[in-house]
Amino acid sequence: MHRSLEFVDTLIVAVAINSTKTPLFSIDERLKLIEDSVGQDTHIQVRSFGGLLVDFAREVGASLLIRGLRAVSDFEYEYQMALMNRHLSPKLETVFMVPSLDTTYISASLVREVARFGGDVHDLVHPTVADALRAKLSKK
Repeated sequence: MHRSLEFVDTLIVAVAINSTKTPLFSIDERLKLIEDSVGQDTHIQVRSFGGLLVDFAREVGASLLIRGLRAVSDFEYEYQMALMNRHLSPKLETVFMVPSLDTTYISASLVREVARFGGDVHDLVHPTVADALRAKLSKK
């Protein structure tokens, strides 16, 4: 997120409300975790949305989508999404960013799996997220 600020003055982190998934954390919990992770940076806003991303982008006046690619396997899906978004909103551009080499292998599902079995994830995610994972999974 902080690297994205090299390209934009204000970054809006758009957190999707997806009714087809059952996330570990509620939408409010996810928003709070992201807000806590970015700290007091006034250039980063965290907002939830339902429906199409292009509609949300239009609502907030965004002209650029920044998407992260961890691996080549992410590219096909992200590419299709970028093309569909361009079809739906031709002036909305998509930029792909690649991770640092030391974080390429990290995915939410792997982090959850490690945490579920009591592994230490503090070096994989923000400490606030690691603590929230431990607390959430200890209740299950």
